[in-house]
Amino acid sequence: MKKPNNKRIWIPVLAVTLLVTTSGFKSDFFEIAKQIEIFTTLFKELNMNYVDETNPAELMDSAIKNMLEELDPYTRFLNEQDVEAYKINNAGEYSGIGALVRSYESKLLIVEPYKGYPADNAGLKAGDEIIKIGDIKVSDFDDNARELLKGANNTSVDVTFVRQGETKTATLKREGVEVDAVPFYEMIDDKTGYIVLSRFNRKASGQTKSALQDLKGKGAERLVLDLRGNPGGLLSEAINVTNLFVPKGELIVTTKSKVKKFNQEYKTKNQPEDLDIPLVILVDGHSASASEIVSGGLQDLDRAVIMGARSFGKGLVQRPLKLTYGTQLKVTISRYYTPSGRCIQSLDYWNRDEEGNAVRNTNFKEFTTRNGRKVQDGGGVMPDVEIASIKTNSLIDALNQHNIIFDFATDFYYDRDFGSVPEFAFEDSDFQAFKQYAKSQDFSFQSESETLLEQTMNSEEHLLGAEVQEKYKDLLLAMNKGKIAALDTYKREIQKNLEDEIIKRYFYREGLYQYYLQEDEAIQSATVLLNDSSKYNAILN
Repeated sequence: MKKPNNKRIWIPVLAVTLLVTTSGFKSDFFEIAKQIEIFTTLFKELNMNYVDETNPAELMDSAIKNMLEELDPYTRFLNEQDVEAYKINNAGEYSGIGALVRSYESKLLIVEPYKGYPADNAGLKAGDEIIKIGDIKVSDFDDNARELLKGANNTSVDVTFVRQGETKTATLKREGVEVDAVPFYEMIDDKTGYIVLSRFNRKASGQTKSALQDLKGKGAERLVLDLRGNPGGLLSEAINVTNLFVPKGELIVTTKSKVKKFNQEYKTKNQPEDLDIPLVILVDGHSASASEIVSGGLQDLDRAVIMGARSFGKGLVQRPLKLTYGTQLKVTISRYYTPSGRCIQSLDYWNRDEEGNAVRNTNFKEFTTRNGRKVQDGGGVMPDVEIASIKTNSLIDALNQHNIIFDFATDFYYDRDFGSVPEFAFEDSDFQAFKQYAKSQDFSFQSESETLLEQTMNSEEHLLGAEVQEKYKDLLLAMNKGKIAALDTYKREIQKNLEDEIIKRYFYREGLYQYYLQEDEAIQSATVLLNDSSKYNAILN
């Protein structure tokens, strides 16, 4: 009996496989080419024949952004200015006025001037509204007016701004601005060090390592690493920061994608700085992305106790892809998974509700850490020890989004004077004043319960009698009144947000961290835990 000819068998199989694969590829390619041709023809005819003059660049920019809105908020088109800002954010260096500036429809708002930089030296304060840059009115500027504040070192820019109803002017000389990843570190007590890691730019691991070495030189035998408010950054730096506390060759992150080349395992590559120092990591609802890689990874490896509030829940990885004319597409290429195998992505952008909003994951799966502790996926990193005062909710989010806390802090600053951080105090009478201020601003927001009630009323209106509809309205009114009462319910959490915002006005961010060392509940709780080795080890084991 003849042996089967393997070549004869495999050639047809390979041919069929290639045929199926390439036909699928050709089908996708044809559909893409078809849609591009339709769009190109439409765009050309629209601009040539529309009754009024059109702006092709604005139309295209709008078309691209609206298309990407159907995906996730991290997949973004970057024009040339955006690309430069993206590079600056990662590098931690730029030339400008040295202030955090927020853009609104018709104005720019100084959110935080950095100590010793041009904006600060010129006397600009948080809350100042910039209405004019040079001869250009901000309200007349179509693009992001913040770009006008940037420029080469030693060049000058004139700004007109409004402060407490009074119009003022200032001339600022731009200079190089260093954005530290570690803006502050200090000893909490004679054996406990404290490091604030505020972002994951290219300086993150290097500055964290230097701070750790300096603190150990001062006697630190325990460490608190503060990642609260850290929005993330470079994946490589998250790996390197984690590597400071775990051995070389440890798996930290796995990425999974439909594109094979983006499926990767990321392991530590360097010798660790300290494998044994007891470590507490602080996180909150604004700790995202790279912050969650560090905290989730060290939690899975039972290398640190995580304290605070549930983190943001961003388990998606982006990569910038170069386009033409200096533009880029920052596109979500994969999901990342911590060492235990969990993805902490909180929002599902691919299955939206009737309003088009991303659905929050609620079906959590359980995973185990190296020591067998239970952890969950799907909703950020859940701390091992929760701190109530740093939790957020829809009320606090709405207060921040409507600038109620920010604007109250501005008025508070111009009404009070404190000579030093230890002198600062926020009294019960101050909180009562805040409540009155919130009411005077007609502050309101829609809770999830209200949204569901309104949707029910709208969809079932024809089935509901007049009496039922009136009761629905009464319930909605009662809920709205209850939201003002909720200011007292969440006084502790709101007051912390107020204190954080106010202290920066007087003593900059450095003063805020000094205040934290004495008054912050999370730091105090972390210090107590680190001083109790048996309790610390019991949590990890």
